[in-house]
Amino acid sequence: MAAKEPKYSKEEFARLGEQIYERDIYPQLQPDSKGKIVAIDIMTGAWEIDTSEIVACRRLEERYPDAQVWIVRVGYKYVRKFGAGRTKKIA
Repeated sequence: MAAKEPKYSKEEFARLGEQIYERDIYPQLQPDSKGKIVAIDIMTGAWEIDTSEIVACRRLEERYPDAQVWIVRVGYKYVRKFGAGRTKKIA
């Protein structure tokens, strides 16, 4: 599968993804959606939700092969967490 060329700058990509999420998707989510991944095609507004980032993205790309995918974790500021909780206690 060839890599897709982005159609927008990183800033515009993020702005569009957040706008679609806040306006169209978030109001539809149920309380048990917290922590799940939402994959959004910023070109069409289509989306998929799953506990797995890979599964959500694959389902969306099956429907829209040229999707420009933005992902968000429901209820969290970031999709992934780095560093915190991985510190090793030194005696």
